[in-house]
Amino acid sequence: MALGSRAASWWARLLSPGPGVVPRGPPAWLAVGLAACRRPYSSGGKEKIDMSTYPVESIRNFSIIAHVDHGKSTLADRLLEITGTIATTDRNKQVLDKLQVERERGITVKAQSASLFYNHKGVKYLLNLIDTPGHVDFNYEVSRSLSACQGVILVVDANEGIQAQTVANFYLAFEAQLAIIPVINKIDLKNADPERVEKQIEKLFDIPVNECIRISAKQGTNIEKVLEKVIEKIPPPSFNTTDPLKALVFDSTFDHYRGVIANIALFGGEIEKGHKIVSAHTKKRYEVNEVGILTPNEQPTDKLYAGQVGYLIAGMKEVTEAQIGDTLFMHKQPVEPLPGFKSAKPMVFAGMYPVDQTEYNNLKSALERLTLNDSSVTVHRDSSLALGAGWRLGFLGLLHMEVFNQRLEQEYNMSVILTAPTVPYKAILSSAKLIKEYGKAEITIINPAQFPDKLSVSEYLEPTVLGTIVTPQEYIGKIIVLCQDRRAVQKDMLYIDEHRVMLKYLFPLNEIVVDFYDALKSLSSGYASFDYEDAGYQAADLIKMDILLNGNPVEELATIIHCDKAYATGKFLCERLKDAIPRQLFEIAIQAAIGKKIIARETLKAYRKNVVAKCYGGDITRRMKLLKRQAEGKKLMRKIGNVEVPRDAFIHVLKRQPDK
Repeated sequence: MALGSRAASWWARLLSPGPGVVPRGPPAWLAVGLAACRRPYSSGGKEKIDMSTYPVESIRNFSIIAHVDHGKSTLADRLLEITGTIATTDRNKQVLDKLQVERERGITVKAQSASLFYNHKGVKYLLNLIDTPGHVDFNYEVSRSLSACQGVILVVDANEGIQAQTVANFYLAFEAQLAIIPVINKIDLKNADPERVEKQIEKLFDIPVNECIRISAKQGTNIEKVLEKVIEKIPPPSFNTTDPLKALVFDSTFDHYRGVIANIALFGGEIEKGHKIVSAHTKKRYEVNEVGILTPNEQPTDKLYAGQVGYLIAGMKEVTEAQIGDTLFMHKQPVEPLPGFKSAKPMVFAGMYPVDQTEYNNLKSALERLTLNDSSVTVHRDSSLALGAGWRLGFLGLLHMEVFNQRLEQEYNMSVILTAPTVPYKAILSSAKLIKEYGKAEITIINPAQFPDKLSVSEYLEPTVLGTIVTPQEYIGKIIVLCQDRRAVQKDMLYIDEHRVMLKYLFPLNEIVVDFYDALKSLSSGYASFDYEDAGYQAADLIKMDILLNGNPVEELATIIHCDKAYATGKFLCERLKDAIPRQLFEIAIQAAIGKKIIARETLKAYRKNVVAKCYGGDITRRMKLLKRQAEGKKLMRKIGNVEVPRDAFIHVLKRQPDK
């Protein structure tokens, strides 16, 4: 007897009434259990799709790229509806944005893929769509997505026109030699001006006006034209099913029950359940448990063929086993590994510590799983006297750091302390002893505590970025002043049309990393947009500023700063500390120092008992004697007293704050 029928008969005996009792049906919760026992077992209950009916010629792989908030995810929703992939309802908003943080902030953080089926002129086509993020911090996601595509849809807002990230994403696709379909979205808005945007596209990107498609993703206007253009203009992948298996892992997630789920693009051959595959990175061998496509939920299939994009589950238990950019091939059929991805270069570093040190192992496990899903984060072990054991993490930008922290809290229920963000500096050593110790003449400094003394260094270097600002012309004056305050050097200025200007500046990275974007938005009433790319290192007059409490340096509050900004930053930190540190029975001197020189000071006054309260009249010498004795006691207490900065004070001081 099958297990299901045995369980069903057991339930029936349990529920059968005794003699003379009127039979009653089981309670609702038992009825559900009984029905489940009788139901035949199936893996997810999904009908498998035969992928062999879609030859390479009828496959199109494409991404949607655009500036932030230009309507990529809304266009993806309409494409999913029009191809029948999801039901058409009013609730379809950001269908591909699955993370809680994406829905809360209204932005795309992770690139998500979905397979669409579409009939055009009697031919069935398989369209693999990847929706990408628009913010500059997630540029790495865009470049990864483009590696699995043959073309892109470039979306531009009909109201705002070309923005900084539109330009950056266009050049990413252009350098990858992909077919580009320009789409002007939001034509239903009152202030939409599609003619102006078409001229901008023609001037900047050299794409003829007649190739632009005007759509409204919200209302579904002209969406069919976009699909037709995708089929006509984007070439099919040039791969062959008869070649040996070659699959690129371009994303991966971790499931507690099934292990690692790898998103793959097939560059040759075919793959099915039971195949023995090998990872080119780890050299480990796996047996394929399940393959399928994303529609956008997982849909198992019998096989995946060359040119198709899908997912694979192969019993990978460790998060480190599915490296993004890895190549999978058939056992005993080795192939030349694909070039993979250029590793992401962290632009911002911050210390991360558990609020409670007993949570250290849990946080370590959460970090491993989250960095599998977000491989652009770099992790190094670190420790601090005040905050305990932790890590130094490298992020692509400040929004990336905030989103990562929010995902840790929401997905893994972890509370952490993040220290002030810093950027990676370099020092060229002149001391032979230090060169021997480090094994090289040029070192990278990601923690201010490792900053070498000026006497042993011939030159300090700071990272720079080439920033692109697109703004209405009436705000140019204010923006130029802001850029000059941030030590930026103007490189180019171009009028896109009679109203908009594109400025190019060379910025020191530490000047823009904290609050430049916020300042730019407030100066331009939200109209200016900003994008940047790495521009190498340049020589700079850098110094290490220490914070002293009663003459003792506090390691966690040390910062590396340009000498022009030292005084203002030192004064600001001393004022913040004065508010954050609790008063003691003795006076505390809070000082900012560069080497031996004190550049700013605040004094936290002591709690003081009124020792002359009992004196009512009489000689002044009696009062003076009591006050003198109190002052001597305070002086002695200050010598032996130890100032401990509470953790709350660290968090208060290290919190990101705009310049004052």
